[in-house]
Amino acid sequence: MSNIHVLDQNTINQIAAGEVIERPASVVKELLENAIDAKATAVTIEIKEGGISFIRITDNGCGIAKEEIPLAFLRHSTSKIRSVEDLMVVSSLGFRGEALSSIAAISQVELITKVPSSLNGSRYCIEGGAEKSLEEIGCPEGTTFLVRNLFYNTPARRKFLKTAQTEAGYISDIIEKIALSHPEVSIRFINNNQSRLHTSGNHNLKDIIYHIYGRDIVASLLSIDASMKTEAVSVHGFIGKPVISRGNRGYENYYINGRYIKSSMISRAIEEAYQSFLMQHKYPFTVLHIQIDTKLLDINVHPTKMDLRIRNAEEVYTFLYETIFHALSEKELITEVTLEKRTKREEKVRNSAEKENKYSSEPIKQTPIKKEQIIRETAIYKTENEQQKKSANHTKNSTDAEKQLDLFDGHLLSKEAREQHRIIGQVFGTYWLVEYQNQLFLIDQHAAHEKVLYEKIMTALQTQEYMSQMVNPPVILTLSMREEELLVRFRSYFEKIGFEIEYFGGKEYAIRAVPDNLLGVAQKEVFLELLDKLGEEAALQGAENTQIIYEKVASMSCKAAVKGNQQFSEQEARALIDALMELENPYYCPHGRPTIVVMSRHEIEKKFKRIL
Repeated sequence: MSNIHVLDQNTINQIAAGEVIERPASVVKELLENAIDAKATAVTIEIKEGGISFIRITDNGCGIAKEEIPLAFLRHSTSKIRSVEDLMVVSSLGFRGEALSSIAAISQVELITKVPSSLNGSRYCIEGGAEKSLEEIGCPEGTTFLVRNLFYNTPARRKFLKTAQTEAGYISDIIEKIALSHPEVSIRFINNNQSRLHTSGNHNLKDIIYHIYGRDIVASLLSIDASMKTEAVSVHGFIGKPVISRGNRGYENYYINGRYIKSSMISRAIEEAYQSFLMQHKYPFTVLHIQIDTKLLDINVHPTKMDLRIRNAEEVYTFLYETIFHALSEKELITEVTLEKRTKREEKVRNSAEKENKYSSEPIKQTPIKKEQIIRETAIYKTENEQQKKSANHTKNSTDAEKQLDLFDGHLLSKEAREQHRIIGQVFGTYWLVEYQNQLFLIDQHAAHEKVLYEKIMTALQTQEYMSQMVNPPVILTLSMREEELLVRFRSYFEKIGFEIEYFGGKEYAIRAVPDNLLGVAQKEVFLELLDKLGEEAALQGAENTQIIYEKVASMSCKAAVKGNQQFSEQEARALIDALMELENPYYCPHGRPTIVVMSRHEIEKKFKRIL
C-alpha cells in the first residue's frame, strides 16, 4: 500500500472543479447566476465553438472592488454568506464560493470589472488557477468574464465533451431556464456571432414564454396564482393545456425562490395533477415560480445546487397538486378538429406577431405542423376585427390574451346548452355526433363512459358510499410472496371501495365480492394488474399516498366501460351526456384521451369550398 500524503492545492482545485464544472453550460450557469446576484438588470452571453474555446458574459451589476478580486478566486470565498447559520436563510443563487475558483482551475480567465464608486476599472488574468496579472483599465460599470480554452490543462476531461453544436444546445437550454426564472432581467445570448435570444427584462413572464416557445404555446396557457394558508408557500406562473404535452420532461419548468432546480416531489405533483388529462407517457408544459420560506429549505445538498430538500414536503406536494388540478378542471378543454393547415389570414396574424417582437433578431420558435396533425386546441388567435367586435362588450381591463383566445361563449356540457343539443346519431359504432351552436361535436362513448365510471368510484371513495356485489363462486387468487405482501399492504383500500377478500389457505385468497360496477368483468386479471400498478407506484414514491392509490383503484373502471364498436342506444347516449355534465373534468378519460372533439361549421364549409 502506498504511503498517505496530502494532495497539492492545484490537484485539490481541479478535483473540486470537477464537482461544479461539468461542461461549458456549467460555466455559463454559474457566471449568469453571479451576474443576477450582483443586481444586474442586463446580461449578455456570447459563446463560440459551443463555449469550449470562448465564453464572454457581461453584466451591468455592482462589479468587484480591485482589492477583492484575488479573493474572489479563492475556494470558499463568497459575499453571500458569513457563517453556517446563513445557510439556513440563503436567498442568493450562488453562495458556496466554489464557482470562480473551479472555473479558473481548468481554463484561462480574464476579468474586467468596475464598481460605481471607482474612477477606473480593473483587469485580472488567471490561468489554471495561477494569477498572471492585475491592472487598472478604463471600462463601464459592471463585470465582464472571458473564459477561454475550457479544460485546456485537463485533456482527459475535455474528451468527454460533445460536439460544439451539442454543447451550445446545453448552454441555450440553461439560459432559457434562467431567463424564465428572472423576467426582470434582460438576457441576450449570442452563439457564433448570431443572436439566439434577447429578452426585454420587462417583468412579463408570458412575453418570455412567447419568445422562447412561440405563439402556439402561449395560446394554450392557463394562469396559476395561489398561496398556502398553513405554510409560507405560494406559486404563480403558467401551465399548458393538455394539448401541448410532450414525450419527455423537457417542458416542465419550475423554480423555487428564483432558482431553477430539479425535484422528484414537485415533478410528481405536477404529473399526478395532469394524470387524468394526458395520455400515458406524456408530460405537461409548466413555468411555475414557487416561493417557499427559506427556513423550510436545505439547498446545500449538491455542488451544483440543482437539488434541495423541503421540510413538510408532503404538504407542499398536496398544495401544488390541488392547485394545478383545480386550474385544469375549471376550463372547458374540448379539442378542435381542423381540416386544413393554417389559413392565409392566420399566417398574416403570425407574421404580424413576429414583427412586434422588437427586442430580438431571432425568429420565433414554431413547432412545424405535420400534414397528418389535424387536432389542436380550440384556443386560437382571433383576427383583429373579431377582437374589436368583442371589445365592445368588455371593459378595457378585460382585453388580455385569454379573453381573446376563448373560442366558446357557451359550454357544450352546461345545463343551458343541454336543451339545444341535437343528437344526429352514431358512426363506426363508437362515436356519437352532436350538433350545437354551429359546431359538430364527436363524443367517444368508451372514453366518456370510462370517465363517468371513474368519477363515480372516486366520489364513492370520498363519501364512503359504495355498493358491493357478491361473486358466486368466489374468485380464487394464487399469489406470489411479493403479491401477497402488496395485498396485505393495500387490503384496506380495496375493502373501502367494495371488495371482500378472505384468506383461503396456502398462497390463495378468495374474492367474494366486488364493486357493483365491476361485476361481469374479468376480476382476477384486473385485480392482479392493479396489485402490480400499486407496487410500482409505491416503489417510485417511497411512501403511500392515499389519493394516488385511490385513483389507481378507480382506474379499473375502464374495464367495465362500454367498448368501441358496441351498439349504444340514443337514450343511453343522452344519459351518458347527462352524466358527463355532472363531472369536474369531463373532457379527458382517466388515461388522458379526449372524450370530446369539435369541428366548426366554418371548417366544414371551407372543406366543401363554400367559403375561401
